Amino acid sequence: MVYPVPLRAGYPVGGQRGFTLIELVVVLAILGLLAAMAYPSFTRQLQSSMRTDAHAGLLKAAAELERCHTRTFAYHECTITRESPDRRYTITPTEITAHTYLISASSAQDDGCESAITLDSRGERLPEACW
Repeated sequence: MVYPVPLRAGYPVGGQRGFTLIELVVVLAILGLLAAMAYPSFTRQLQSSMRTDAHAGLLKAAAELERCHTRTFAYHECTITRESPDRRYTITPTEITAHTYLISASSAQDDGCESAITLDSRGERLPEACW
C-alpha cells in the first residue's frame, strides 16, 4: 500500500497537534497572575456597591425625617424605614431629639467599613472613607 505523505515515527501525519506541558504551565501561570491582580479590585468593587445600598437607605430615611419634620416640627415623632433598599443594611435611629437626628446603617456582611455608616441632621457623613 502506498501512502501519499510519508509517515515518520513519533509524528502525526498533519503536523503537531495539542499542547506541550510547558505551554500549559505557562498559560496557567499567566492566568494565576491575572486572577491575583484582579481579585482585590473585584472585592473593593463589591464592597463599594454594598455601601451604595447603605447610602441609599440613609438618604431615604433622612428624607422621611425631613418630610415629617416639616409637618410636626420635631424629629422624635417621626418613623423611618428600617431597611436599606436591597435589605443588606439595617437603618437605626441612633439619636433623635426634637431638632436633631443621627441615623446609622449597619450590616452583618463585610463592607470594608470598620464602624457603622452614619448620617446626621446637618448632613455630616461618617466615616468619610465609607462615603
